Amino acid sequence: MAKIKPEDLLKIRERMARTMSLRDGDVRARITVHMGTCGIAAGARKVMSTMLALVEEENSKDIVLTTSGCAGLCSREPMMTVELKGQAPVKYVDLDEEKAKKIFTEHVLSGAVVEEYALAIGSERVG
Repeated sequence: MAKIKPEDLLKIRERMARTMSLRDGDVRARITVHMGTCGIAAGARKVMSTMLALVEEENSKDIVLTTSGCAGLCSREPMMTVELKGQAPVKYVDLDEEKAKKIFTEHVLSGAVVEEYALAIGSERVG
């Protein structure tokens, strides 16, 4: 096992601080890609890679990208949840790279929910 260097710890600290800051008010958006076994089997790694590239390209310090396990809807994977500051979370389903790009551009950057891919807003089902 490789030893952890001080710069690795700094990166971990910064990532965790960004994760907590949506709740505290410093971050405007949190994107969670559901990466349980079912999500990975359905293509969540491709969705995550796409989102990583988009967040890096945007070079914004107020967008947090994180992962979680299974959301309990295996038949609708890959899934992603988008939370914008002050708004209810939106759960997106049946994703691929192109859908993820559209969600990033329209919802994360512009604030408009992409209803055609959304399953639920907060606790309300969309369609």
